[in-house]
Amino acid sequence: MSEIIKLRTEQLREYAPKLHAGDKILLTGTVYTSRDAAHKRITALLDSGEPVPYDMKDAVIYYAGPTPSPEGKPIGSCGPTTSGRMDRFAPRFLDLGLVAMIGKGERSEEVCEAIVRNGAVYLCAVGGCGALAASRIKSCEVIAFEDLGCESVKRLYVEDFPLVVTIDCSGGNVFKTGRAEYAEI
Repeated sequence: MSEIIKLRTEQLREYAPKLHAGDKILLTGTVYTSRDAAHKRITALLDSGEPVPYDMKDAVIYYAGPTPSPEGKPIGSCGPTTSGRMDRFAPRFLDLGLVAMIGKGERSEEVCEAIVRNGAVYLCAVGGCGALAASRIKSCEVIAFEDLGCESVKRLYVEDFPLVVTIDCSGGNVFKTGRAEYAEI
């Protein structure tokens, strides 16, 4: 059984070269939610030279659209969204300094190349476990595009958020190795 690595978001840039596809981590720190509609608006802001909602350098994006928070909770269910829908935006965001993306599912070859080129990582959260994910989110604040509802950009503070490194900055990719291992059975 492999060891679980506890990391803070601000350690990811330094620690990324030590992470390998398949590593299990518990992440603590600031994470920003962003999906298709928000990515499109952020890209328009970048194209026009306007400021974006958060500094991309060393940021972590969670592809999620949380449900409204029940009374007494900071957030509702907050499971990962299929990451491939953000693939057309991800290389640019990575080139601007993004250090990690959290989601579910495979990424395009262009995204994989950008992850390696920028010393970043792609982390997967377990799909279908939105309530578990929400239990690890200690605060949630809408910081941009409130009109998008669940797709607004939110600043989350997560504690021991369970993730798996699925694409590492050396090119290790669980989707490729897993498929190869399965084919050998």
